[in-house]
Amino acid sequence: MREQLQNLLEQRVRQYVSQARNNLHDCPFIEKAKESCSNRGAEIVKTKAEGKITNEGKNEEGEEVFYQVHYNFLIKQQNSFFIEERVENRKAEFYKGVLVTDEELSFDSLGVSKEKEMLVENTNEIDRIENSDGEEERKVFRYDRLRAVQYAERWWNDYNPAYKSFEVDCTNYISQCVHAGGAPMHGYANRSKGWWMRSNNWSYSWSVANSMRLYLPSSKTGLRAKEVKEPSQLSLGDVICYDFQGDGRFDHTTIVTAKDAQGMPLVNAHTTNSRMRYWAYEDSTAYTSNIKYKFFTILDDQ
Repeated sequence: MREQLQNLLEQRVRQYVSQARNNLHDCPFIEKAKESCSNRGAEIVKTKAEGKITNEGKNEEGEEVFYQVHYNFLIKQQNSFFIEERVENRKAEFYKGVLVTDEELSFDSLGVSKEKEMLVENTNEIDRIENSDGEEERKVFRYDRLRAVQYAERWWNDYNPAYKSFEVDCTNYISQCVHAGGAPMHGYANRSKGWWMRSNNWSYSWSVANSMRLYLPSSKTGLRAKEVKEPSQLSLGDVICYDFQGDGRFDHTTIVTAKDAQGMPLVNAHTTNSRMRYWAYEDSTAYTSNIKYKFFTILDDQ
């Protein structure tokens, strides 16, 4: 049964990519990616995709298959080429070997809703991020941007078993990247204090997007950051925070891992796992016209 489903799935993925190449509009995921490229003077010149079953089962109508499509977009911008990678999560239903439905599972939007739920549950704690840094020994470090980016590249589509992972994993992943760059943890074991993860416990600032956005510019020791006005001012290893609804609660976090031909950031992220994705997220299912951004450059201690 699994081999049959895998064969059906591989046929579906080939059909899906072929439709995208022919500019058919029943591939909204890829259509949005094309539009995002066009907005910045770039184009997708080649698309490659591979499908992988993540779960399967039966329902009253037949078989249902949850799967991931791993995309490679070869993008040309001016005289430069780069590859963007992204993982789309989908669900397909088959009846007697015939495809009945196939739809995207919008984990970008799911991540936002889950993040909002967490914020509602912990509003008081998250809004009261404490930085009693003067009470602790000053932790001096020089941020190793190369190591942060190397970590981001290694784990963009995987989960380091040394850390707990979350259904909404974006900020946890960014914290790991920045920590790999040398940023020291501190504040254990008060979850509303400092920035840390240990065993099965962690600070809000480590794992919650809105909490990290509050923590970065207010910290006075260890991990510190300065807000800048424009994304072009960011360097590799810097952080972008996203408020998709524009309501003051930030839902997503990414790390800069490259620059495009115009000097604008390309980012890696978790939740909808992405690599070398254009920073603005205009092709995200969570994107709205009210979106707001915060751009943070990580500071060295001198």
